[in-house]
Formats: sequence, C-alpha cells, structure tokens
Amino acid sequence: MNPMNQIRLNKYLSQCGISSRRKAEEFILQGRVLVNEKTITDLAFKVDAGKDVVRLDGEKISPRKNIYLLLNKPRGIVSTTSDERKRLTVVDLIKIPHAKEKIFPVGRLDYDTTGVLFLTNDGDFSNLLTHPKNRVPRVYEVRLDRVLQEKDKEKLLSGITLKFTGSGRKAKLTKIFYKNNDRKFVEVTCIEGRNHYVKNLFGTLGYRVINLNRKSFAGITADIKIGASRYLSKTEVDELIKTYAE
Repeated sequence: MNPMNQIRLNKYLSQCGISSRRKAEEFILQGRVLVNEKTITDLAFKVDAGKDVVRLDGEKISPRKNIYLLLNKPRGIVSTTSDERKRLTVVDLIKIPHAKEKIFPVGRLDYDTTGVLFLTNDGDFSNLLTHPKNRVPRVYEVRLDRVLQEKDKEKLLSGITLKFTGSGRKAKLTKIFYKNNDRKFVEVTCIEGRNHYVKNLFGTLGYRVINLNRKSFAGITADIKIGASRYLSKTEVDELIKTYAE
C-alpha cells in the first residue's frame, strides 16, 4: 500500500457521500464496514482509495467527485436544498452540469439577501469556511434606512451584545467603509456567519437594513451575473483550503 494514497476509513466514507465522519465512525464500530471482504472496527484503520474495495452493509462504495460552485444569489430565493412552501431554492438555480450529485449551500444567505454563495457536496470544505474558529471574512454592502452615526460605527467595531439572539455573546464588525460618500450605504466586513448577523447588528442599534449584498466570501467575489453560477477553479479551491485549513 502506497502511504501517499492512505486515508482513514471514516474520512473515506465521508468522501463517498455516505455520511459525516462522526456518523461513519458509528458504522465502523457497528461492524457494518468491510475492506477487501474483512470487517473493520478499528477507527484508525486506513485504506488505499485506489486499490481497496470498501463495502457498507454489503454494498460497494466509491469516492464521489467533489464539486465546488459559486452562485451570485438573487433576491427571493431560499438558501436550502428544498422548501416546504415550494419556493425556489439556490439549488434550483444551478443549470450547469454537476454530475447529478447532491449539492448544498455553504452557510446561507437570507431570502432577500443577494451575492456570493458557494455550493458543494464536500462537507469538510463547507465546515472549513463556516466554522467560526477559521475567521473567514465576509464582505457585505449594506443599504440602511438612515445615516450611520459615527458613535454607532465605533460600537459596531468594538463589539455589542445582540439582543435578538439572547446569547449575551458580543458580536462585531471588523471593518466599516462608507460607500460613494453616502453615509446610508456602507461596506462592512465580519468573520462570523450567524443567522441574520449583519441585520441583527444594525438592528440592535436601531437601524433597518433595506438591502444587503454579500460582495465577497473568503476573498472570492461574484464575477458573474445575478442568478448565474460557475465552477470554482482548482486553483481557487486549493487556495481556500490552504488559507483556512489548520
């Protein structure tokens, strides 16, 4: 077995789209996974993805092709894979071929928020970009209902308690710029992606967000038309992983 091709069994199962790594560990401990017709219950066991035959409950499984997409999300679209109210989802907008793989959004944008959204079938990639510890920057263009006061700008930069969440944990923006000398129109940067994060920050100080557009996520901008999508290049994906992986 070539050491360069070895991968932990739980990670292999995850890459095959079977489950998360944690759930894969349960399958292994339950004796449901065979490698070359031998039951494996050792969580540290490694397989050679190019040679070994892996089965779960008797069915052979193989790694899927990882897919990474960029969508310039329009307003009025939900950031889910399905919707019980039959509204259009971000997955419905993907028209380019994606090998019939099940893809899902990396994080989410609100129904009326536009801009950069990644979609993938790679759970590790999604977790890498959404986990708070990795401090992945998101840049938003924000149209407010009134002029942003300088004192409130400073509060947003130093940190405030979000009254909307009830968590008592402080939140803040890392950068704020006025756009086009219009103090109702600001560009902000944050490194968290909690639900309604930007809207709640401004809302706590009495501002209403009229329009919200995510200009970039992890340094990737929407270089395509609203509603359009494209594959992320291998260079883009490799650079994101290199930048934010531990």
